[in-house]
Amino acid sequence: MKLSSFKYKLPDKLIARYPSEKREGSRLMVLNKEKQTIEQRVFSDIVDYINEGDCLVINETKVFPARLMGTKDKTDAKVEIFLLRELENGLWEVLVKPARKVRVGNRLSVNDRLSCDVIDNTVSGGRVVRFNCEDDFFSIVDKIGQSPLPPYLDREPEPMDKERYQTVYSKVRGAVAAPTAGLHFSKSLLKKLEQKGVKIVPIVLHLGLGSFRPVVVEDLGRHKMDSEYFEVYEETANTINQTRKDGGRIFVVGTSSTRTLETSVTSEGWTKEAHGWTDKFIYPPHDFKIVDSLITNFHLPSSTLLMLTCAFGGRDFVFKAYRKAIREKYRFYSYGDAMLIV
Repeated sequence: MKLSSFKYKLPDKLIARYPSEKREGSRLMVLNKEKQTIEQRVFSDIVDYINEGDCLVINETKVFPARLMGTKDKTDAKVEIFLLRELENGLWEVLVKPARKVRVGNRLSVNDRLSCDVIDNTVSGGRVVRFNCEDDFFSIVDKIGQSPLPPYLDREPEPMDKERYQTVYSKVRGAVAAPTAGLHFSKSLLKKLEQKGVKIVPIVLHLGLGSFRPVVVEDLGRHKMDSEYFEVYEETANTINQTRKDGGRIFVVGTSSTRTLETSVTSEGWTKEAHGWTDKFIYPPHDFKIVDSLITNFHLPSSTLLMLTCAFGGRDFVFKAYRKAIREKYRFYSYGDAMLIV
């Protein structure tokens, strides 16, 4: 399948630039693959689709405020420093803007307690820097950093974004982008699922910017994903496997969780404890080993997230749902509405 198969036009007014008033108040489009039917509900109705004995897999990664504003020593030119991932203690891969003004050997000052030295170039505006910090690094970042909102929101971060661009179950710091399907769950909604007898288990995948970059090569087999760190806990793997043995279904929250589970599958088709880095790219056709149902958002054209959704739900069926969502004025992208594929 080619890149051109995943392009569509979205009216700008349908991009959700702010979250819904209540997390579970978003709209929910339900796609049934077997019956080829489409229902329109609200997200809180998801409890009607997940039964006792089923398992819900969530990504407990935590977004940290990765955007820092600094100045270039000697010139005082303003520079944005976007933290991507820590390579080792104090050594980070970052994006800088404007990249043309930042060279190896430059020192960038964030405040009187935090600065960094540029020690190497990477690609597309990237640099490797070593931070000089008098206090705990993340304590400073948490105080002065800005929420790393996607550029298509076309606005500056606001105080509420630190809470709303984060799942209620976020726990393990490391992501620079939110696992957006999980933004729809409130604590009360999760409690209802638990009381119903649904087993809720965590995994981790620290989302980087690579998950959201559009594919630019027509031949999808030539696209390379950025590596992202993941963990599948032993207890989570055991619960998923036992659920399947007992006849329960595996509901997965988000494409990030889906990629993680499909990375950790054994040759016999079971889930195993695993951790490390994954660059797994899922696009049609793909034989899913673990996932029975997918909860996701409405994604950007030509994105790897849309391709995974189409691999799971069927490209034609998913695009039929997208056309309906546009007609019905659903809200798209990170702060938008949700889709459930069963």
